[in-house]
Order: sequence, then C-alpha cells, then structure tokens
Amino acid sequence: MSNTLKCISPIDGSVFAERPTLSLDEAKTAAAKGRAAQAAWAARPLQERVDLVMAGVAAVGAMNDEIVPELAHMMGRPVRFGGEFGGFDERASHMAAIAAEALAPIEVGEDETFKRYIKRVPLGLVLVVAPWNYPYMTAINTVAPALIAGNTVILKHATQTLLVGERMARAFHSVGVPEEVFQNVFLSHDTTSDLIAANAFDFVNFTGSVGGGKAMERAAAGTFTGIGLELGGKDPGYVMEDADVDAAVDTLIDGAMFNSGQCCCGIERIYVHESLFDSFLEKALAVVRGYKMGNPLDQDTTIGPMANVRFAQEVRAQIKEAVEAGATAHIDTFPEDDGGTYLTPQILTDVTHDMRVMRDESFGPVVGIMKVKGDEEAIALMNDSDFGLTASLWTQDVARAERVGDRIETGTVFMNRADYLDPGLCWTGCKQTGRGGGLSVIGYHNLTRPKSYHLKKVTK
Repeated sequence: MSNTLKCISPIDGSVFAERPTLSLDEAKTAAAKGRAAQAAWAARPLQERVDLVMAGVAAVGAMNDEIVPELAHMMGRPVRFGGEFGGFDERASHMAAIAAEALAPIEVGEDETFKRYIKRVPLGLVLVVAPWNYPYMTAINTVAPALIAGNTVILKHATQTLLVGERMARAFHSVGVPEEVFQNVFLSHDTTSDLIAANAFDFVNFTGSVGGGKAMERAAAGTFTGIGLELGGKDPGYVMEDADVDAAVDTLIDGAMFNSGQCCCGIERIYVHESLFDSFLEKALAVVRGYKMGNPLDQDTTIGPMANVRFAQEVRAQIKEAVEAGATAHIDTFPEDDGGTYLTPQILTDVTHDMRVMRDESFGPVVGIMKVKGDEEAIALMNDSDFGLTASLWTQDVARAERVGDRIETGTVFMNRADYLDPGLCWTGCKQTGRGGGLSVIGYHNLTRPKSYHLKKVTK
C-alpha cells in the first residue's frame, strides 16, 4: 500500500498538494529504467547534452509566473522576490560553459611507443535528494552537471516543495530529454534508504539535515556508493574595525533574515569589533524593525512565514532559552506573529557560546551578535562550531581577509559579501556541514570517475 506525501502550506495550514509515494518495487523499476538509459545518453555528443539541458532550463524559466506564487504557497517566500530563476539559470549556464574543458581528457603523454591519458567518465545513475528552502537552485546544482556529464538522474524532492520536481521533469521532457534519463519520483524515507542499500544508484547527492545525512551514510554502508552531503550550518560574519558599517549591516542582516532565515549559508552569528558594535547594532535594529511581515502572496510583504510550524517552534525555543540564560532580545513581537509559522525576526545580544542559539543550527530569522576585541578572538569564536559552510569577513584589507580566512574552518570565505553561491567556485563544507562539493570544475569531478588509458603501440 502506498503512502501519501502532503505539502502543508505555511500560509494557512491547508494541504496545498499531495502525491502518492512509489512502492519499493515501483521505485526499483524507475531506477532500472534510469540505469538502462544511461549508456545511450552518455553516447550522445557532449554539445547535444548541453543544449538539451539548457533548453530544459529555459523551459523552467517559461513557467516562472506560475512557479513564484506556487513557491509562496509551498514554503512561504514572498512573491515580491520573484522566485529563483536568476540563480537557477546562472548556475546551469556556468556549468554548461565549462563542460568541455572540465570533462576533457587529461593528456599524460604520447610518443612512438605509448599513448597515455585519463578520461572523465560518468558515474551512471545519480540520485538527487533536494531540500525545500531553495528548491530549484539546490536541485539544479547537481541535475545540470550530472546530465551534462552523461549520467542519468532521479530527483527526489522535499515534501514541503512537492511540486518542484514535477515541474523540472515536465520542462526537461518537453524539450527532448528522455523520460528515463531524468525522472522525478515521490519516495518515503524508508524506500529511499532501501534503494540506496540495494546499490540502486552510483552516486547520491543530499542536501538537508545532519540527521538526514547520517541516514544516507548508514543506508550506503558497504555498498561503496559515493555520497555528496551538504548538511547543517551556523555561518558567521566578522565585522573588523575598518569595515564599511552600512554595507556590513545591509548584507549581514539580509543574510540572516532573507527567506525567513531559511538559507543554507544564511548568517546565524555575527562578531563585531568593539569599536563598531554600538553603531552596527543600532543600524541592524532599524533594518529589522522596518520589515513588513505578512502573507507572502502580498507584494508588500518583505518577510513571510517559516515553511513549517515545527521549524518556527525550534527557533522560538532557542530564543526563549537564550533570554532565560541572560541574552537580550531587541525586537518587540510583531502583531502578525501568530505563534505558528509567522515568527518575529529577532536580534539577540549578550549571547554566549553556551547558548544553543549560538551553537545549534537555527535556520530561522534570528541572529546573535557578539562584541570582539580583534582577529584572534573572532577566529576562535568562528571556529567554535560543529559546522563549516561559509564565513563572511568585513574589512578593506584583502590581505588581512586572506590571512584570517586561512585560519577559519569553513568551505567558503567571503569578503564584503555573504549568502551567495558563485558557480565558478566549489560549493563545499567541512565538519558536520558535510563532504564533497558541487558546481565549478570540481563539481564535474565529483559526478564522474577517472578512467586511465595506457596504450602500447605496435612498432614492428
């Protein structure tokens, strides 16, 4: 008997969409179809695969007027921000542009006796398990390069954004990508684990919680299936004494609060040099107090609901615990805060690393701000975390940012910016944020395997 996945809209708690899950046998059939189609797909010329993928991307873009309100219904992002197609297209376009170079054989040498080189060959069937917070952009990070490299793909999307995978598959199929080459499926957690344990896939890319990543690793144990993981985050910002305070406030507070704080590389803790602390805090409070909370379908809304009541309750719990332990909450409760998905954005001071709000992933509209004396203290605090995705440094001195960045345990070092994924750079993390890397040339390396050729010539 199949189960049903239900997307509960954070706007009003209604069921926005529901889909039946595949049985294990049905899921195995889908995986078998993907495997059977892979060789023929990989045999197509690289440029043909690139063109089909980019046509699929454009077909998604043609749906944007429908996608934007659909996302608001599913996960609460205000329509005024226009969806994700800009980043979706940017990432796919970059991976398409570098494909020929990234996938080109490595020439080792050729003489009268031997020809030697290393090819990058597709892994086979790739499972992409995508999250709900940026459902199109996070999915395309792997879908585009995997298909371009000659893999077939099965996409399993989060229940909160149930319709995203359907739209992507429909768009790609409409331009000629074979249905068996790119499949969207609805699976239970147990069925997903059973498929991985049965060696149904050659690679699994998962973006989600630390607990979810552990479940993926347990399922894959002993199968030698490759796994790429982007898990939790607690990304810091550090504002040095020579920083542009206005720019730092605008970027870091937006990085903490945009999408109701539900960003993989959102800013969750900020360390400010003591000489700028008061000015930074005053400006930050003015920004947050100026937000308009409301229905994300309203064009005037600048901060919508969190995607799920349980996500909001975890943030409320972290704030409550911090205040009880001595933290100061500066933002009065918004009148629209309903105790459910609509949650007042909050700035905390007098916080310490003994508080969960400064250690556990919040993934919501709250940020703690601490005063520091200089680089040594800031570096120690930034590294005092189980996570490492990005860190945002604010200074006018590039060399100083590089020196500080070299000492931070993180996947990406930003200077004078935050909360952005450059597709030319490897998107990666360390510690409990996970392992592997997407996008850039390295993203192609993680979706292919090296195959060496050592060819001895007949010289007689």
